[in-house]
Amino acid sequence: MKDEMYEQENQSEDEVIQEQTDLQKQEETAEMSEAEATEAETDAKEVKAESGEGSETKTGTEKKKKEMTLQKKWGMVVAMALVFGLIAGGTMYGVNAAANRLYSQNHISQTDTTEASTSESSSGVAQVADNAMPSVVTISTMSVEEMRSFFGGTQQYEVEGAGTGVIIGENDTELLIATNNHVVEGASSLSVGFIDESTVSAEIKGTDAENDLAVISVKLSDISTDTMNQIKIASIGDSDKLQLGEQVVAIGNALGYGQSVTSGYVSALNRDLSLTDESGNTINSTGLIQTDAAINPGNSGGALLNMNGELIGINEAKSGTTSSGTTVDNIGFAIPINKAQESLQNLMNQETREKVSEDQASYIGIQGASVSSDEQEKFSIPAGVVVASVVEDGPAAQAGIQEGDIITELDGRSVSSIEGLQDTLQYYAAGETVDIVVQRADNGSYQEQTLSITLGSAQDAETNN
Repeated sequence: MKDEMYEQENQSEDEVIQEQTDLQKQEETAEMSEAEATEAETDAKEVKAESGEGSETKTGTEKKKKEMTLQKKWGMVVAMALVFGLIAGGTMYGVNAAANRLYSQNHISQTDTTEASTSESSSGVAQVADNAMPSVVTISTMSVEEMRSFFGGTQQYEVEGAGTGVIIGENDTELLIATNNHVVEGASSLSVGFIDESTVSAEIKGTDAENDLAVISVKLSDISTDTMNQIKIASIGDSDKLQLGEQVVAIGNALGYGQSVTSGYVSALNRDLSLTDESGNTINSTGLIQTDAAINPGNSGGALLNMNGELIGINEAKSGTTSSGTTVDNIGFAIPINKAQESLQNLMNQETREKVSEDQASYIGIQGASVSSDEQEKFSIPAGVVVASVVEDGPAAQAGIQEGDIITELDGRSVSSIEGLQDTLQYYAAGETVDIVVQRADNGSYQEQTLSITLGSAQDAETNN
């Protein structure tokens, strides 16, 4: 009887345990299916219960059950976090990849290129011109010049100029265009004309007077969607591979009438040229491409292309007479793109500046003059501005500039003349501190020095005078 009772008791206990186990599983199942919104609250209550807080005292079995439940639930939370992390990471990657694709789609595409034809057909030239034209722009400038009047004295006149540019890149906010320095030097305002004949104002981003190169910029926000869909960035070629007799195509704003196309051949390589711009400044260019493709006033800064349609030069000038006065025909010159690339890249990276207001105008405190071409040749003096005198206690004096120094660069922008220095200063406000590069005579040769100068106020200079 006792054995039967014992077995019944054991059986009852087993049933109770089984029922508790089933109940525990049901509870766990119910807890597992709870909404995520209540999980944190449940966890907090369980932790609180395990620490002895609350009105009820938990048995060892219940504590063990809760611990097991917590471990499982935290495991689920961690697993979900890992899964969410993977999903979130994948989502971010997907968004970034899509953004990159969109950004790439918003980028201006490059001009199409073709396989160079062995035949010298007009259709080949037409194809090259058609492909390259979206990357070539017209440049119109306005500058102020002083002219002596009939009755004595001088008067200022606005003079319009024309040139050409080639689209070579873009950044987040700007379209970047290469041209010649002599096209934009002294310009008080610039405008750019695109292939669809729309016109947008532009700013000078940087100049390299020594190599007669410049980069101007147009704000992307100023360019219409229709125009953006039509313009392209020039495909760059390798000017080092040019051969004598190779056919080339020149595109430019000849005579300011709009884009025109000429074709010819590479008639010489590594030519040197000395030319004088409209301001009377002498430009000594070396290593030029000589071509019989017609290059006329207004073509400056335009594209010289090979028969693949790749940019291999920036048109610079034509030659009408020799040093002896002999008249010549069909000789034009272009700056090889391989020679120009490093300079253009540096100019593209410069900060675009706008002219400062009159009350912010700056000065450096020197009396100076341009180094003439004769002085450069006879005395091996660098091109730039020679310092004739330094204003006492002025910005230049405080920077360590001395009489006789040749100023060749201001804030990374080359200086070849006093007019160029004055033009550059129009973009800098009084109080700015910038680097200024001077060439200083030392035992018969010139040594480059970089000084730091804090620009003074032009108004203070006028007051002191």
